[in-house]
Amino acid sequence: MDRMPMIHKRYFVVLTGKLDPSKFLTFLASSGVKISGLTETGKGIQFRTDRKGIQVIRTHRRKYKMKVSIKPADEGTVEKRIFSSFRFLIACIIPLIASLFLWKIEIETDVPEVSERIANKLEETSITKLRPLSMIPDEGEIRRALMSEDPSLSWVRFKRSGSTLTVIPMLSPKLNDSVEKTGPPSDLVARTGGVVTSFQLSRGERVARVHQTVKRGDLLATGILEQGNKRTVVGAEGAVYADFWSEYSFKIPKIVNYHLLGEENIIIHWQSPIVWNEERVPKLQPFIRTEKYREDRIAQFELTEGMEKDVIIPLVKYKILTETQTDLIIKDENILHLTFGNDTVEGTILFLMNENIAIKRPISQGD
Repeated sequence: MDRMPMIHKRYFVVLTGKLDPSKFLTFLASSGVKISGLTETGKGIQFRTDRKGIQVIRTHRRKYKMKVSIKPADEGTVEKRIFSSFRFLIACIIPLIASLFLWKIEIETDVPEVSERIANKLEETSITKLRPLSMIPDEGEIRRALMSEDPSLSWVRFKRSGSTLTVIPMLSPKLNDSVEKTGPPSDLVARTGGVVTSFQLSRGERVARVHQTVKRGDLLATGILEQGNKRTVVGAEGAVYADFWSEYSFKIPKIVNYHLLGEENIIIHWQSPIVWNEERVPKLQPFIRTEKYREDRIAQFELTEGMEKDVIIPLVKYKILTETQTDLIIKDENILHLTFGNDTVEGTILFLMNENIAIKRPISQGD
């Protein structure tokens, strides 16, 4: 018999009886019944057929005095049954749906206070577990939100692996206390004018107040503690942050080269969960294998009028932040003037900055 083509449902049939089953098989073949895997054993004639063939066999088996045993045929290998089962489809769909949501947020820092502040800020910006990944803001927006209210952060890195978001805060370098203590006791005064926003003192007592406008040389924190008639010189240590306006002049090339990060693509490969080794012993493996790749490229563009807010200001701000070694934060800006030349762009921008304005002034103690 020719090999039977793929059919929707197959059955395994065994014919037994006192009469020769060849006449019945000839009748089935002439009736268009599909027959495959025909073999003869001591128990009778066995073969496979489809649902239509079963109907013909049941209708005419008594006429040919045949005893018929019918059962569903094996639908294929173990792998085929697994991949075609409803449970397998559910097992595939659930991980795919779960991968569209944020399941875990990790903050890599050894400072519990910083970890708590970042966790609270992420919650305020609705970056929480089980949030769709498509609704999470880009890294730049998250970084600005975290750094704008935490002067102790110099930068924030992010690492996303699947449904896990890892936040890696980088703290501003701390002052070397051992070096500072070797100098004379000092007060903290303002090196520039501004509006005080916060204090981070490790020693000393506040003189200025939050939201107070100070000018250069004003006393911010004193290193002299007085209690009744007792006067103790301890020295002031720490930082005082303030908002202040500062002009910044720049000159940058008109043609800008930049690295363009490509999208990270994930290819999902489906594979059999069963692998046969050389000893023909089955071994299990994941039925999903993922492969990640990303293509980066270098591009360039020309600065033109109209790019002031979207391109030029961010470039200048990035240059300022990378050049400074302090925990500077830029809050706002105003363009004073901007000139587009043949090869360069020149201008002056007024930035509203927040930075530690405290410097030390030794306390006079006589001779």
